[in-house]
Amino acid sequence: MAKTVMQEFTKGVWAEIPPFRLVLGLCPILAVTKTFENAVGLGVAHLFVLICANILISLLKDFMPKKIRIVCYIITIATFVIVAELLIQAFAYPLFLKLGIFIPLLAVNCIPMARAEAFASKKDVLPSFADGLGLGLGFLISLSALALFREVLGSGTITLPFTSTVIHIFDSSFNPFSFMVEAPGAFVCLGLMLCIMNTLGKK
Repeated sequence: MAKTVMQEFTKGVWAEIPPFRLVLGLCPILAVTKTFENAVGLGVAHLFVLICANILISLLKDFMPKKIRIVCYIITIATFVIVAELLIQAFAYPLFLKLGIFIPLLAVNCIPMARAEAFASKKDVLPSFADGLGLGLGFLISLSALALFREVLGSGTITLPFTSTVIHIFDSSFNPFSFMVEAPGAFVCLGLMLCIMNTLGKK
């Protein structure tokens, strides 16, 4: 049992890491990775939603009518999205303003819905928790890595999560590669990281 739970956890942080392996959740990973703070904020919110939704759906799977199960999943996920949004609004209001519409959009994100249908609705609570934790951490790591790459090269800074403190990495002579923090730069960075992940995966 412990081995199975560990396998469900580790797959999400490497073998099935959402943006780089499953190629899911690309809209937020392209939109909010302009700064490290935004990426971590949305990643933590996504982690919270994924874990809570997986656990609750696993607990209630035998009580959900098959014909309306998708509606039940959406309601469950949307409930935890609202909770996450209210918590960010209460304790990190500047971050809440920066993330904007991307917090509510977690309610229709393909990753929580896919895990609800493919995993949590068929498995027990502990494996469902491990699955949500692993994939949530994988998504958080993906967002954070891409945001660090883009912000450091594109602005020469790192914006610390939940504090809005900006750390300048280079001196005044540094000329930022501003292309990295623009929309086309997000696609280029994502493509490069996909290439790296695929190369490492083959090895």
